[in-house]
Amino acid sequence: MNKLKYLALLVLGLGILFPFTYLVLLSFSGEWFFPEVLPGYFGLKNWKEILNSESGMGLSFISSLGISLLVATLGTGTGFIWSKSIAYHSQKETWLVLAYFPYMLSPVVLAACLNFFFLKSGLSGTWQGVVLGQYLVAFPYSVIFFQAFWNHRTRQFEQLVLTLGGSSRQAFVQVILPLAKGMILVCFFQTFLISWFEYGLTALVGVGKVQTLTVKVFLYIKEANFYYGAIACCFLVWPPVLLLYLNKRFVYNRLV
Repeated sequence: MNKLKYLALLVLGLGILFPFTYLVLLSFSGEWFFPEVLPGYFGLKNWKEILNSESGMGLSFISSLGISLLVATLGTGTGFIWSKSIAYHSQKETWLVLAYFPYMLSPVVLAACLNFFFLKSGLSGTWQGVVLGQYLVAFPYSVIFFQAFWNHRTRQFEQLVLTLGGSSRQAFVQVILPLAKGMILVCFFQTFLISWFEYGLTALVGVGKVQTLTVKVFLYIKEANFYYGAIACCFLVWPPVLLLYLNKRFVYNRLV
């Protein structure tokens, strides 16, 4: 029984690692045609070409990182504040239904519905427009996510501070924020990933001018340049994997 368990875990682990390993292998490969089992070339040629050329891979990485950090910060911060008002509102259910609305549509359909306003405001084709578009997805997610935090226990802590003579600001800064620290970090990480891997809304609002890593990946795939596409995927996939490891290693373990 133990052998079967270890075998199942081994197969599961290999299945999880295979896509990441294959991406790295493909990024270093060249002249890999069917039915050849191994590539005709294996080396740093593709990486040197894409990093030394004017492909804009570095700029795409910086753009994706900046947009994702900004969306995660704004979405988590405003979502946390507004979630309290909604949690204690008499029409809480109605507001939560509205918060779920962006997830009833695909990001492309949502962007198409809002595209008129982006065009009229001059935000279409700008990074500000992409940030706003992604924020409209990240903000309601944060509001929904933090509903579990604003429970009876949290309210009792807040009222206790006020009863003992503390101000609302002191209750928020010295009690609420420390209590919510773990959930805030998790929400920040989740909204960062939502923005980092977003493609449809970014492509439609950015109209090809804001080239994030997801846009780069699909661009290379459309060009049938799988080797460059694999390099773009490495830039896209490995940073969140590293962030997930650091979050588990240094943040989650301390909170638990």
